[in-house]
Amino acid sequence: MDTVGRKRASRERHHGVVANVSARIRSWLAWLQCHNKAICVATAVVAVVGTALSLSGCSVVQPTGGLRVVSTTTQVSDFTRTVVGDAGTVYGLIRANQTAHEFDPSARALWELSQANVVVMNGQGLEQWMSAALEAAGFHGTLIVASEGIETVDGDPHVWTSTINAQRMVGTIATGLSRVDAAHADVFSANAANYQARLQALTTWATDDFAQIPEAERLLVTNHDGLSYFCREFSITFIGSIIPSFDDNSEPSAADIDRLIDAIRRSGAVAVFSETTISAKLAETLAREAHVAVYSGADALYADTLGPTGSAGATYIEATIHNVRVLVTAWGGTNTSLPEGVLA
Repeated sequence: MDTVGRKRASRERHHGVVANVSARIRSWLAWLQCHNKAICVATAVVAVVGTALSLSGCSVVQPTGGLRVVSTTTQVSDFTRTVVGDAGTVYGLIRANQTAHEFDPSARALWELSQANVVVMNGQGLEQWMSAALEAAGFHGTLIVASEGIETVDGDPHVWTSTINAQRMVGTIATGLSRVDAAHADVFSANAANYQARLQALTTWATDDFAQIPEAERLLVTNHDGLSYFCREFSITFIGSIIPSFDDNSEPSAADIDRLIDAIRRSGAVAVFSETTISAKLAETLAREAHVAVYSGADALYADTLGPTGSAGATYIEATIHNVRVLVTAWGGTNTSLPEGVLA
């Protein structure tokens, strides 16, 4: 499927955000009444054409005491929390082990958006549902697109998988927040600089770890095409993916699988790497057919999402370390010690 086709399919999947807005607003209002007894909602009028919500009878009391930020993907949320620190609160819309491709805003998500001063998103067409959600929530704050200024390749929105891109995204978030809350600009700048230094140390460590493996032997086969920027950064050859798409909800055809098996055999790739949010069954079947190893379960890679607290990929840095270690050992190398300060 070409880039235009992928974007069209993604838009169609998320069209339900607009189509179901009336039901969401009713649920939203019920949630508000349940969680704040002081809120009086006399009338809710939903205009589907404009996807607008009008509340009359009283107003929702705005929160006080600091910047209120809503972020989208788990990676963007991790970056944003690190930059904000104690200068505000950050609510992540997308939970651990959930991806932006499958996200459908809940009543709670709409409420958080309605209360936010700032929304931070990945951009590059990843959050196809965002415009409808912001409109439904009546958001009038500042929108920060973390990937702004980063050149994409073939329409791939997974820019954060490059640790160098991650540093740029952190800087963009800090700059955007400083424009909204100038009183805490020094805090945002200092937090961003500290985190960027850790990311740079991570980049250096990963580069050195991969250097053990000849470039010709760094051959990656995954569930879906979500690590292309990671591959470019560390000179890894991407052989192919089971799902031939940037969207992990797509499904491969029998011809797609046959082509990938042939590509694995011709390339000399030694393994298929499953991802944490995608069933490993197809990866296991493919590996058997191609007579290569499969890495899944605890060895699955983090791509579209981070893991829950306590997992090997609970943060962006931890997830990247995990991916590097799994790949290096699978390709016959040994993991080196992390430099001091990479992990907080």
